[in-house]
Amino acid sequence: MKEGIHPSYHQITVVMTDGTSFTTRSTWGKPGDSMQLDIDPNSHPAWTGGGHKLLDTGGQLSKFGKRYQNFGFEKK
Repeated sequence: MKEGIHPSYHQITVVMTDGTSFTTRSTWGKPGDSMQLDIDPNSHPAWTGGGHKLLDTGGQLSKFGKRYQNFGFEKK
């Protein structure tokens, strides 16, 4: 392996949203740094089975609904 071309691979602490933490090795940050997660498998709907909510902030869903309203799609 060539010297000086690879990132440092060191131990960091990962802190989950519920406050639990674990130690792993990573190229992120500096040795001993702590990575605070905003989303993790304990809180993300993809892993927790939470429902889906679509936010129509730019009106794109409304425009799509108007454009294709005669195609027989039911609004749920």
